[in-house]
Amino acid sequence: MVTADVQTLASESGCHLFSGCGFPSPGLNVFEFKPIFSIGAFDFTKPMLLALISMLLVIGFFWSAFAKPKMVPRGAQNVGELGYLFVRDNISRETIGKKGDPYVPFLFSIFFFVWVMNVMAIIPFAQFPATSRIAFPASIVGIVWVTYLVLGIKNQGFVGYFKNMMFPPGLPKAIYFLLAPIELLQGLITRPFTMAVRLFANMFAGHMLIVTFSVGAWYLLGFHIGALYSATSFIVVVVLTAFELMIQALQAYIITLLAASYISTSLEAEH
Repeated sequence: MVTADVQTLASESGCHLFSGCGFPSPGLNVFEFKPIFSIGAFDFTKPMLLALISMLLVIGFFWSAFAKPKMVPRGAQNVGELGYLFVRDNISRETIGKKGDPYVPFLFSIFFFVWVMNVMAIIPFAQFPATSRIAFPASIVGIVWVTYLVLGIKNQGFVGYFKNMMFPPGLPKAIYFLLAPIELLQGLITRPFTMAVRLFANMFAGHMLIVTFSVGAWYLLGFHIGALYSATSFIVVVVLTAFELMIQALQAYIITLLAASYISTSLEAEH
């Protein structure tokens, strides 16, 4: 799959093997989009549109699935319940236990919103994961960060929460001079930073790989030996797309699992 901007660039330039021009290597330009419309200083771009569509798809599907629930689920309700039970049993209860059940809707929303945004990378005409723009993972992680801080302070008290975070029991007192600031830095900065970057970097790299081999397939296409390499590059695109489909679901699972883990430490101090 070739993004429209890159395909246009390659076709208009007439760049093919032996054409005399170099390979139109994709770069950060494939992550930049012209505004669809602007209101003052606000630009509404394609990644924003895809995030909005993803949100509406998640809300619309699960609204229709549970609007009129039946005792024996069928169709959309059956799929919706399977999705809910997956998040509850395999993420929330595995990480937090039954005391985490009140937070399942929150984790459920994160999982499916992130997953649908990721899947947009392989949907025709969309072909872009909104999560490859750091602002989207950062916004989601910011909500998780505020959530586990508020829960930690609420359940353990302001002093107790930061005390439990910075001074884990059972260690020699002298080591706390080094450990306490590291633990504080981890809880307030490192956790949310790595959580956001993990999702962003995987989606960024996956999209860049698919675009690079897609442009390679176009560049090598022609009535010469390059056609063989073009076909090979296209096969790589297909394989990468299938692999990316797995990574998209895995990254949604990981970010939800980490959110559950951080909520767990806020509900009860680590021992």
